[in-house]
Amino acid sequence: MGNLGKKMLYLSRADVESLNLSIPEIISCLEMMFIEKANQRVEMPPKPAIHTNGDAFLHAMPAFIPKIKSAGMKWVGGYPENHKRGLPYITGLLVLNEVETGVPYVLMDCTWITAIRTAAATALTAKYLARPDSNTLAILGCGVQGRYNLETLNEIFPLLKVKVHDISEEISRRYVVDMGSRLDLDIEIANNPKQAVSDADIIVTAGPFLMDPKPVIPFDWIKAGALVCPIDLDSYVKPDVFSKSDFLCTDDLNQFNHFKANGLFQSCPDGIAELCDVVTGRVVGRKNGSQVISAINIGLALEDMAVAPIVYKRATEKKIGVWLDL
Repeated sequence: MGNLGKKMLYLSRADVESLNLSIPEIISCLEMMFIEKANQRVEMPPKPAIHTNGDAFLHAMPAFIPKIKSAGMKWVGGYPENHKRGLPYITGLLVLNEVETGVPYVLMDCTWITAIRTAAATALTAKYLARPDSNTLAILGCGVQGRYNLETLNEIFPLLKVKVHDISEEISRRYVVDMGSRLDLDIEIANNPKQAVSDADIIVTAGPFLMDPKPVIPFDWIKAGALVCPIDLDSYVKPDVFSKSDFLCTDDLNQFNHFKANGLFQSCPDGIAELCDVVTGRVVGRKNGSQVISAINIGLALEDMAVAPIVYKRATEKKIGVWLDL
């Protein structure tokens, strides 16, 4: 870091995406981080939020992973109405600071990192909690997360059938054409959520976060042995999905309890498991092929800080980005 204290590298969204980091290396970064987390070798407070407009949110997400000297913060927003303005739902910036001095050395767009690390967390969760022979996937919500979750799960499981549903039929059709040709998969449009989830081994709900959700998926639609991954929190699945699941897991208990104290996940019992303990084997997740498991990944700043350093390293190696004076 010859520019330390003098310059900071800026990476645009196009810069970050051009680096072509692979899905396996992203999943590997997250697996390393969860092992560090299980051993209490990380620092991350629950993310605070402000709400400027209806269901929109802005989150401040700081974290520190000493093993890879990654300290920083993501400032990220999710605005469900942005598509009407030709803007992405998720936007924001991520900054990394040098751990010895606190000096910022890279500022990057966080849209791609947020998308890929969220989906990679789903894949890592499924690696440990889905049935190993899972081959049927349901995707509810065919936006960015619907796409990335399909890509990451396709790296872990030999998917034979994918059923998708979106409130927009046009978005569903586009998804089938784009993702089916890209991944050479059999993708079918479901006419309704029940048709999508009823025979799925893995269910991913990927709609927007809603302050006043009207969930549509009850527990009795879910087959025995399924893994449910509601990455849109409790916007798509009904409370009984959580209360009747055989095993519940979250990516961070402190953050989960913070959200629960603010009105979410009221049907969840106390003392649910943490993903990091499942990854390290301290907690046994799936005990048999008939358990229904719900994995509530809220999204961690630690995931961003696990991925951001390799983005910076690859960018400097390829001489991508613009150096800005501090």
